[in-house]
Amino acid sequence: MRPIYRHFASLLLALLALSACSPSADKPSSSQSASSQQSSAEYVTLAAPQPAEAGNKVEVIEFFAYFCSHCKAFDPSLSDWAKKNADRVVFKRVPVAFRENMMPQQRMYFALEAMGKLDAVHEKAFVAVQDERLSLSAESEILEFVGRLGVDKEKFKDLYDSFGIQSKAKNAIQQQTDYKIDSVPTIAIDGRFITSASHAGNRPGVQKTEAGLHAATLQVMDELVGKIIKERKSAPSAK
Repeated sequence: MRPIYRHFASLLLALLALSACSPSADKPSSSQSASSQQSSAEYVTLAAPQPAEAGNKVEVIEFFAYFCSHCKAFDPSLSDWAKKNADRVVFKRVPVAFRENMMPQQRMYFALEAMGKLDAVHEKAFVAVQDERLSLSAESEILEFVGRLGVDKEKFKDLYDSFGIQSKAKNAIQQQTDYKIDSVPTIAIDGRFITSASHAGNRPGVQKTEAGLHAATLQVMDELVGKIIKERKSAPSAK
């Protein structure tokens, strides 16, 4: 029986290396749909580059969802990375909506961001959905959730229902479509590159643990940002 146990443990590690949160296990991962490049790459180059709005800095977008356990686990180290690289990157999060009942969470995210309350609530939203088993898929439930965290419910509701916040949510869905996002967390860099734990896990020597995969993902991100900055400096127009 011992060889069988060893085989089962190896299988679990392999699955963890390719892990990502997606709406359905039957759907392909983003590494399959975002680009025609081989899935063994540490990142993929988008066949259709997307507009990036970051001025002289490099735009880095995390596509995430509050139901995703991998997003929750990755969030602390990703946030630290974004702070350390603030001089060269513009970091943005885009909440995805794989289903219609996820759209209220998008509006919650953007309303909190507009109020300047996102930093205080973001981590707690992961806990609410994953540990407290709140769906946060209805306005009434969201209002109760943000209210118990000290957020002005009346001001929040005005923003939540506003045209501006609804437009941001629609734009998020459009970005999700344009980048062909079907699993999270996925990182987009400069509108040109996509990486994730499943991509970065292909690096030689990477530890197939969640912490190891997160560290590898951040390394790939560092290298891509450095590559872009180097390209810009060497471009004829920059001389």
